Amino acid sequence: GCTLFVKLHQFQEGDAVHKVIDTQAGHYQAGSAPGIWVLPLHEFGAERVALVRWAPGSSSPRHRHRGGVEVFVLEGVFQDEHGHYPSGSWIRGPDGWEHTPFSGTGCLCYLKSGHLAT
Repeated sequence: GCTLFVKLHQFQEGDAVHKVIDTQAGHYQAGSAPGIWVLPLHEFGAERVALVRWAPGSSSPRHRHRGGVEVFVLEGVFQDEHGHYPSGSWIRGPDGWEHTPFSGTGCLCYLKSGHLAT
């Protein structure tokens, strides 16, 4: 089985780059805090798309998402003070949304930020 994530009209005008990335072999970079690893997928203007891997027990300092954020939980459980999001959950935070995310069990998330109206 698989999960198919389809989001129509997700490209900004002028964003015409075609990319293919083997995420199983991708090079993750150190994230914003210990235990958080980021695999950049795409950037255009203020928009950023990445896979973010959280080690069990990892957390990020409180932060604000300028241009909003969307998170789709692919594996594990993602959490913040607003809720508990198991695999398959989709979270959308508008421009200026703040939270203090963490994962007790570890997780893998698809993250898209900076693309919502400011």
